[in-house]
Amino acid sequence: MSDTEEQMGEEAEDEVVGGNEEEQLGEEEEKLGEEEEKQEEEEEEEKVPENPLTEETVGECLSLLCKTGDGLAHAFVRLDIHEREITDISILKAFIHLRYIDLSGNKLKDISSLSVLTHLLTLKADNNLLVSAKLEEMPFLQIASFNKNKIKSLEGVNHPMLEHLSLNDNEINQVSGLDPVKLSRLHTLELRGNKLETTEGVCLPNLKNLFLAANTIKKVEGMNRLQSLTTLHLRDNQLEALDGFVEDLKMLQYINFRGNNLTSLKELQKLQPLPMLRALVLSENPAAEEEDYRLEVLITLRKLERLDKEEYNDEEREEAEQIYEQRRQEELAAENEEGSEAEED
Repeated sequence: MSDTEEQMGEEAEDEVVGGNEEEQLGEEEEKLGEEEEKQEEEEEEEKVPENPLTEETVGECLSLLCKTGDGLAHAFVRLDIHEREITDISILKAFIHLRYIDLSGNKLKDISSLSVLTHLLTLKADNNLLVSAKLEEMPFLQIASFNKNKIKSLEGVNHPMLEHLSLNDNEINQVSGLDPVKLSRLHTLELRGNKLETTEGVCLPNLKNLFLAANTIKKVEGMNRLQSLTTLHLRDNQLEALDGFVEDLKMLQYINFRGNNLTSLKELQKLQPLPMLRALVLSENPAAEEEDYRLEVLITLRKLERLDKEEYNDEEREEAEQIYEQRRQEELAAENEEGSEAEED
């Protein structure tokens, strides 16, 4: 190698090294920027000026006059104080007859004072600064919504009359602590936009609707405990395979897989044990680009009635049946031929 070539090689190597160093510096700067941004957000939250709820505000926001639980008096049972930048609701401990409360759009970090409101039926606490949805067991609470907070766990949500629980857009990375006995009436659970990587932990035999879109779910697990499930939303996750769907899902009728990483329609064979599956969404998956996509799905799942929100017509169903029968006959013929060859040997 000449001196000139060697020098050029060294210069090229220096450029690569320099490029790597610049890239590394760029990544470090980006990481520092994210940390600084997060720190600024936390500092901003800490600077939230105190704005406790007052009796005057409560008086302005009360409505719906009803008989009290003992039937001996009347009291206002609905309170709507959304979007008032309230930071403290301790005063509500005195309003024991409240049944419907909307606290959305405030600056609340703690709602534990609501635990004394044992007549509460509906609670809406979206768009706050909550890190926990924990309350003492509420004997009559039926609907609870904690969307768009900073909640990290499902601790303290086991209320015996709860039917609909919504915790979309929080920071939950694991489903744990759900008591199937206490939550026997829960029919809808919403956990969209969290940090879940698996479906494990949703052990609720009476649950009917499960919404898990926009997480980072890679595995379907623990589904054998969801015998009553009819609707499953797994849109915008990271599924590459469909393992985990078992015969115990006898009531499952609708599954949404839109926007995942499914690359082969052969994965749909793993849904064949589901006897009631009638509607499926597979759009925005690589597998949805395969040739004769709609037809191949129907050949695999012959009881399916709707794919990507479009119903199958009689012509498609007839064609799918013909191809299915033809393939079955070819498989039988191949098996017989293999058997004959084995006998000859």
